[in-house]
Amino acid sequence: MLRTPSGGAGSTGAAGAEGRLVSIGTVLNLLREEFPEVTISKIRFLEAEGLVEPQRTPSGYRKFSTEDVERLGCVLRMQRDHYLPLRVIKEHLEARERGETPQLPAPAKPRDAALVAVDGGAAGPSGADAGAVPAGTEPGAPVPSPAARIGREELLSTTGVTEGDLAEWESYGLVTPHPDGGFGADAVAVARLVADLGRFGLEPRHLRAMKAAADRQAGLVEQVVAPLRRHRNPQTRAHAEATTRELATLSVRLHAALVQAALHAGSH
Repeated sequence: MLRTPSGGAGSTGAAGAEGRLVSIGTVLNLLREEFPEVTISKIRFLEAEGLVEPQRTPSGYRKFSTEDVERLGCVLRMQRDHYLPLRVIKEHLEARERGETPQLPAPAKPRDAALVAVDGGAAGPSGADAGAVPAGTEPGAPVPSPAARIGREELLSTTGVTEGDLAEWESYGLVTPHPDGGFGADAVAVARLVADLGRFGLEPRHLRAMKAAADRQAGLVEQVVAPLRRHRNPQTRAHAEATTRELATLSVRLHAALVQAALHAGSH
């Protein structure tokens, strides 16, 4: 674990940055001892989300202070150890800056992390997003936990569609049951969205392109995460799932932004 010059445990290192501003490349090197999976893109993403605000040179280059590096380490540690969504991490840091002493949930195990939320993060059962539901789920509607499954009849009742509709969705690969015949939370979310789109006249055959695009995105994510899963560092391997969730969330955001841009371009 990286440390400050005072050697305080639990703080992430700016030993080489003490008293001066450093480049994003130097920040990357300072963080990588504790966070081998961190990248420059990750640091830029955290900046875009308002988690850190480096100074800028007249030519636009980022310059990070010791406090910036410490803050980044704190953010990465809360993501890794507690699986908190970024907005909750930001609220936690702001509370600390106000002199408050907010409590973090107990460190979460990878299998305890909740489903990805479109707003960019997951929380364990004791986190601030406990009770969050997958995209496409109506507030108050019953949702299986990540490990739980519901039966076919319950899925039909939940979505309000017929057996014929569900069979057609399965034939196009939009909804896939587990080998035991049950449906997990992901399948429930997909089924609800397919049902909602159907009310606008979009049929499963129209959604094949979306399914193909999703499969390609999943393949790209797997290419990025596979080296982390094979890493010798147990923490890095454990962090692979958190990285998968973050990449999935970014992919969803990018897809939404591209659709909006295309619609806006077509309206001009």
